[in-house]
Amino acid sequence: MGKNIVQKIFEAHKVAGDVDAGKTISLRVDHVYTQDATGTMAWLEFEAIGIDRVKVPLAVSYVDHNTLQSNFMNADDHLFLQTAAQKFGAYFSRPGNGISHQIHLERFGAPGKIALGTDSHTPTGGGIGMIAIGVGGLEAATVMAGAPFEMTMPKIVQIKLTGKLNRPYVTAMDVILTILKKLTVKGGVGKIFEYGGSGVADLNVTERATITNMGAELGATTSIFPSDERTLAHLKVQKREADWIELKADADAQYDEVIELDLSSVEPMIAQPHMPDKVVAIRELAGKKVNQVCIGSCTNSSYQAMKTVALILKGKSVADSVNLLINPGSKQVYEKLSREGLAADMIAAGARMMEASCGPCIGMGGAPGSGQVSVRSYNRNFEGRSGTKDAQVYLAGPVACAIMALKGEMIDPRDAGINVEEVAEPLDAVINDNMLIKPLSDTGSIKIIKGPNIKDVPVKQALAKEIEAEVLLKLGSNITTDDIMPAGSKVLPFRSNIPAISEFVFENIDKTFSRRAQEAIPKGGGIIVGAENYGQGSSREHAAIAPMYLGVQAVIALSFARIHRANLINFGILPLLFKSEADYEKISQADRLAIRNASDAVSGDQVFKIENLTKKISFEVVSNLNEREKKLILSGGLLPYTRRS
Repeated sequence: MGKNIVQKIFEAHKVAGDVDAGKTISLRVDHVYTQDATGTMAWLEFEAIGIDRVKVPLAVSYVDHNTLQSNFMNADDHLFLQTAAQKFGAYFSRPGNGISHQIHLERFGAPGKIALGTDSHTPTGGGIGMIAIGVGGLEAATVMAGAPFEMTMPKIVQIKLTGKLNRPYVTAMDVILTILKKLTVKGGVGKIFEYGGSGVADLNVTERATITNMGAELGATTSIFPSDERTLAHLKVQKREADWIELKADADAQYDEVIELDLSSVEPMIAQPHMPDKVVAIRELAGKKVNQVCIGSCTNSSYQAMKTVALILKGKSVADSVNLLINPGSKQVYEKLSREGLAADMIAAGARMMEASCGPCIGMGGAPGSGQVSVRSYNRNFEGRSGTKDAQVYLAGPVACAIMALKGEMIDPRDAGINVEEVAEPLDAVINDNMLIKPLSDTGSIKIIKGPNIKDVPVKQALAKEIEAEVLLKLGSNITTDDIMPAGSKVLPFRSNIPAISEFVFENIDKTFSRRAQEAIPKGGGIIVGAENYGQGSSREHAAIAPMYLGVQAVIALSFARIHRANLINFGILPLLFKSEADYEKISQADRLAIRNASDAVSGDQVFKIENLTKKISFEVVSNLNEREKKLILSGGLLPYTRRS
């Protein structure tokens, strides 16, 4: 029986286990990269493990999220990351060099490799034929220390593409929005999406990367495209053609499911507030006033996308009612735009040019006004993520965004009366790696510099035999890591200081949570109750570390998002599943729950009896931990387990 692309890569990297859905597999990893919002903790954790040098072939520390320097904290963290990278043998990408996913695609990505990144949009690398998976910082640290990456093998779903896009008005962004409309933000949980079919040839690497980037919004483990002549063309532009291999599925490859999509049927789409799957055709919202437009981020900031936007704007003016912000994805893209006069065309039209960083996507500047409508070519529109709680954030492709900026209202770009030039894939690039600092061979004299805001990593005690704790919060479905641990310029500078950042846990939902959690610690700590897809969104492990620091012992939910579930386990918090949805309804906030058989159940059948001491009822929950995860939970998390191993 033939093999698909995922099976080929996994089997080439397998250390132990089986490449069968639901089985545990351990993998050798080629690349590990971090970004600064999660990287400070990852490198502190690596330091705490006690290894002198990274043991993976390639490690990169990027600075792309927290580039605003309104006080000493971000600047101090940048210096810490730079000196840690030098000490431990990693590349360091300086602030202003660009967004980790875009740079990795340009300078390091290679078909057939496996990469882990401490960011949920790491699957961007799937556009170049990599298995690229987002993980928590502690998972990345242990892999950099020499451990294999262990996971439960997902199902492999083929998305079979046919036809061609109706360019230039329909873009790769419209493809992934169409898929999100069909499958929803839960549609990829426990799955890897492998793209195939004749339609693949219509998409270049950066367009493929737009699609795999937003595969994270499906909840997928990752997404991947074949490596073909278009992949080779991309690598030639980067002068890295030696990294190319052909990679395709066998003719008789098998999949757990096949989904078909005719690219010629895709039309301009838009995601409505406050979820990336609330997708409709743009034409259905025609005439709605727009206040802000943001173009760029790691989703749609390639040179080709940016040149298209520049040509749309050239000789025109942004509508009086619109504030247009543009953040190219990398210095390489920004420099080429500047050398060709394209950045000048954007500025002349009235765009506000931002540095090559995540920027408004992570709430780091560029917040909309109160209640304003913001249309963005980004990947997430969770409530409050923009920095403005009541903003109405929409997601659309860069062509549609540029035209809306000119018109001041939502409009199907095909109906705008604006000619859009179809931009060809570039034949060259401005390759200037002067902001990418190479690893050193002799690191004996390097000292890691830590500013006063950088604190040690907290470590949880081993799992107790019994848990008795208060339900601190009861939540609904699709709770995001932004809900648990807000992003933005106010909160993220504390990412190296867990006691300080813990003050913000669930701040946008319940401002009393942190105080109540701390008050509950002497009485056994707390439990959080959620419904479906708890913890979707970002990979930020602070959404697990900070609740652990505040004494949270367990989260009971109907289902979990993959990365957050792993982060809970890595920090010793029990992820428990209701056996019956009816039992979710029986719990109220402030109920006191007891789990008498906690450690025994983890070691045994993973069935936990919950006593609701407040309501005098009981019910059962389960965990689905594999053998390694059991050991982590019993040890109090991955860090204490690694130290003892």
